[in-house]
Amino acid sequence: MNIVCLDLEGVLVPEIWIAFAEASGIPELKRTTRDEPDYDKLMKWRLGILKEHGLGLKEIQETIATIDPMPGAKEFLDELRSLTQVIIISDTFTQFATPLMKKLGWPTIFCNSLEVAESGEITGFKMRIENSKLTTVKALQSIGYETIASGDSYNDLGMIKASKAGFLFKSTEQIKADHPELPAYETYDELMAAIKKAIV
Repeated sequence: MNIVCLDLEGVLVPEIWIAFAEASGIPELKRTTRDEPDYDKLMKWRLGILKEHGLGLKEIQETIATIDPMPGAKEFLDELRSLTQVIIISDTFTQFATPLMKKLGWPTIFCNSLEVAESGEITGFKMRIENSKLTTVKALQSIGYETIASGDSYNDLGMIKASKAGFLFKSTEQIKADHPELPAYETYDELMAAIKKAIV
């Protein structure tokens, strides 16, 4: 019984915060989990910048509405879901992910939620569980699944290493250099071939 666990941003869709940094003209917001391993620290820092600039959920959602999945992502996901169960495990938030899930054909996603004031200001965030990617993979294993995982960032390493098979996908040169033991792929065809081998 296999289940594939995929990261979302950088793997299936472009990085939301990078797109918003470009749309808002605030370059500091380009910092992601590829740069900062501590997600809690990263999010608190982002919320501080949003507050400083008077930006809220509405502005970010307007940017997200313009984002499309990466070329080939939906086809890759459709084929993968015809072969085995797939869950997207992301540190993003329901309020960000829902429009993107629609464009990907409504795959299952486990993510977090934002705390939003009536004014639209993002006042905080609620993580589903601590160390959510690794914890989720271990929970799936505890109910009889063998996991196969792929992602691009520091916060994906736990689930990748804990899985029967794990792959870096479109990762950074730094992460690839730090983890030469992890197979790293750049195209959906390569990743699909690796997952198919692991499923057998």
